[in-house]
Amino acid sequence: MIQLRTMLKVADNSGAKIIQCFGIKGSTGKRYAQIGDIITAAVKLAEPRRMVKTHEIVHAVVIRQKKNYKRADGSYIRFDDNAAVILEGKSKDPKGGRILGPVPKEIREKGFEKVAALAEEVI
Repeated sequence: MIQLRTMLKVADNSGAKIIQCFGIKGSTGKRYAQIGDIITAAVKLAEPRRMVKTHEIVHAVVIRQKKNYKRADGSYIRFDDNAAVILEGKSKDPKGGRILGPVPKEIREKGFEKVAALAEEVI
């Protein structure tokens, strides 16, 4: 459950370290984002001399959340942190070249094949 003003770790090598969600793509009254949802975020902390700078507005896809996520088979999955991957413009391609940490298989099912292919581990 990612809501407005939630701080997320960035799980790629685009240069950003922490982003803050300020918009959730979808219907107008959508309150929470889950795994596989696209959010609009502001970069709060970034490494110097990289692709993404501090205070930049980016689109990102949520790949991990602390709140339990119910799968289609009835089982639940949860992670230790809230994390996202920064996307290239409004497309579904990641901006970085590496994805750090585990990624759930729901990411591939929601159309982010490139993110799942770059991930170290798909659960």
